[in-house]
Amino acid sequence: MRRSNVALRLQASILDEARRVSETEGVALNQFINVAVAEKLSALRTEEYFRERGARGDVAKAKRLLKRAGRGNPPPPGDELD
Repeated sequence: MRRSNVALRLQASILDEARRVSETEGVALNQFINVAVAEKLSALRTEEYFRERGARGDVAKAKRLLKRAGRGNPPPPGDELD
């Protein structure tokens, strides 16, 4: 794994809170920041993935599929709709 040093300027209040949380979690501040950045990247990539998938979707086809869902397969006892 390649490592890089980066000068990171954080607001004092954010740095203080990050230090507190990393101590509470029992991890080094550097590790905490690495995980926080990885989580943010993951969230952004997930949003992008769903946006791309949604653009390829076919609403009419999905509605036809949902209309057939459960046909010929009655709900188990106790799971019926009123």
